[in-house]
Amino acid sequence: MGDRLNRIRRKCEPLLRRVLHAYFLLVRGMTLGVRAVVLDADNRVFLVKHSYVAGWHLPGGGVDLGEGMEQAMRRELKEEGDIDLTGEAALHGIFLNSHVSRRDHVAVYVVRHFKQDRPPAPNREIVECGFFPADALPEDTTPGTRQRLAEVLGGSPLTATWR
Repeated sequence: MGDRLNRIRRKCEPLLRRVLHAYFLLVRGMTLGVRAVVLDADNRVFLVKHSYVAGWHLPGGGVDLGEGMEQAMRRELKEEGDIDLTGEAALHGIFLNSHVSRRDHVAVYVVRHFKQDRPPAPNREIVECGFFPADALPEDTTPGTRQRLAEVLGGSPLTATWR
């Protein structure tokens, strides 16, 4: 069942992405998203797997009208991982996500101080989530996620684009 669902997701993902970005283009003009590199005490990173796109991603999503980037990041962490910040998040960078749209930008925060009572149960948006050692990420972790982790944890230079 899992392989069949992954094949369907891979086939539908490009169309769904275009439809969503066309909608956001109409209502926003430019899209802005947030993601968070959430690191626990053992330096493991929290990743999520969505129902509508393939691969493992850093948690995050779109910034709503009237919402600040940090506020959106906090909201997305609560929704996707039942994670509440207990300290400050550090802005890592803002990246052009040109493979999605020439108008899409993603702000990435690093979160080290948080609480999570327990990982949330799978739902319609997030089908899996969890903490992973940086040197043992799931095979289908996205290139953009890997690049951000290389910058945050490995000292790689920041790139201007999401990848």
